[in-house]
Amino acid sequence: MFIATIVAAEQLTKQSLMQALPQAHSLEQVHDAVFRLAFAGDPVAARSSLEQFPADVFVRPADAPAPQLLIADMDSTMITVECIDELADYAGVKPQVAEITERAMRGELDFNDSLRARVALLKGLDVEVLARCYEERVRIMEGARTLIRTLKARGARTLLVSGGFTYFAERVAAQIGFDEYRANVLGVGEGRLDGIVAEPILGAEAKRQALLEQGFDQAATVAIGDGANDIPMLQASGLGIAYHGKPKVIAAAGAAVRFGDLTSVLHGLEVPRAEWVE
Repeated sequence: MFIATIVAAEQLTKQSLMQALPQAHSLEQVHDAVFRLAFAGDPVAARSSLEQFPADVFVRPADAPAPQLLIADMDSTMITVECIDELADYAGVKPQVAEITERAMRGELDFNDSLRARVALLKGLDVEVLARCYEERVRIMEGARTLIRTLKARGARTLLVSGGFTYFAERVAAQIGFDEYRANVLGVGEGRLDGIVAEPILGAEAKRQALLEQGFDQAATVAIGDGANDIPMLQASGLGIAYHGKPKVIAAAGAAVRFGDLTSVLHGLEVPRAEWVE
């Protein structure tokens, strides 16, 4: 038996949902725009059928355990920007860097090589720009604090893993409330970026390993990300969620938030609205 949670972006009717999934045993409206269907059958086919609607769809086993670990990407997932693109703006090379970032996130370029190439373009940037960039450009994604604080209140461990940089990850993790963070280290010499990122790079495989080494039962883990370098981590988790992700990521993930903010994940995990920690 499976539970499908539908978080509607536009008005939906119970009748339309039942028509989309006729094998459903029951349908409950648990919040204004949140519906839950219990069904038996193919969960992948059910998700595909329900995603015809303007809604975020989560399909989980009816006996899925409560999350014990949430692991999340940072850039364009827990914050609204790609930090490296914003740094590149201060360096006057944003178009070049942003193009590489976009291709890497779509899975067209090797992430590690693309990161080395982008960091090289930042060589000579005054290190004080990092603080300026954080203050002027970095904004927490809507729903991020509520998601993390609610799951922590329910006993889950939370880990921020970023292919970006420790300067930003440390501050974002503290601002949102993560238990731990991991990210890449920018090289600095004489007060300026030296164009080098410390090895080994925290890329796709390192994100997957960060999840696995926590030692939790896979079924009790949740991973969230938007780019191709998040796919191994998403697929290694009990529930991998593409958050406004690239098409390749949405196809690889077990669920997708396409319309709402990060609080959609709480609905998908069946956390009652009254128990959210704002």
